[in-house]
Amino acid sequence: MPRQHPAAPVRADLEAALTVELASVVAGARRRVLRDGDRQIDTAHLLHSLMERDPEVRAVFGSPAQLARVLGYLVQRSIGYGLAWRGSVEDSVALPVVGEGGAPRLPSPGTAVPGTAQAPGRSAGAALPDLPGWSPSAVAALVGALATARLRGDTRAAGIDVLARIAADRDCRAAEVLRRARVDVSVLAARIAERVSAGPAA
Repeated sequence: MPRQHPAAPVRADLEAALTVELASVVAGARRRVLRDGDRQIDTAHLLHSLMERDPEVRAVFGSPAQLARVLGYLVQRSIGYGLAWRGSVEDSVALPVVGEGGAPRLPSPGTAVPGTAQAPGRSAGAALPDLPGWSPSAVAALVGALATARLRGDTRAAGIDVLARIAADRDCRAAEVLRRARVDVSVLAARIAERVSAGPAA
């Protein structure tokens, strides 16, 4: 009897822990990957879809000019710097703790958030499972977003949680886009924290 690949249930569990809005963002990122002929969903795809579909994410970027700059660099990923990405897999080493068998341990309430800027990177021998169609850094962003959401008592991760994880991972592709667009990530992180502490918009 052939051995079942662990990726399918792991991905199903992860995607089931997203809000409806964030699930729509992920679906949009997946469609963009197929349309552009890219290998995997990476953090830049997630950022692009977040900015197109999530008003809360757009709000923390501040001015329309900054939004336009970020989107301008995202739409140019098919030229210049983006061409180099097609020959490699995005893995910024900001990976979450993993469980037995290599499956990512989906954080339970009260779990410390892994992979933050001040936390150490991947521990020796730790690796995410091969989830078809996802870069390790994009999986890390979603798992970390879920950890962030559960720490504040939510059972599902939202788009702003993914943006927070992307902003904390200085080596991911989305972070490179933000730097090119002259986004001050420390200011962005402060806006995200303020937005989250204020709770859902009325």
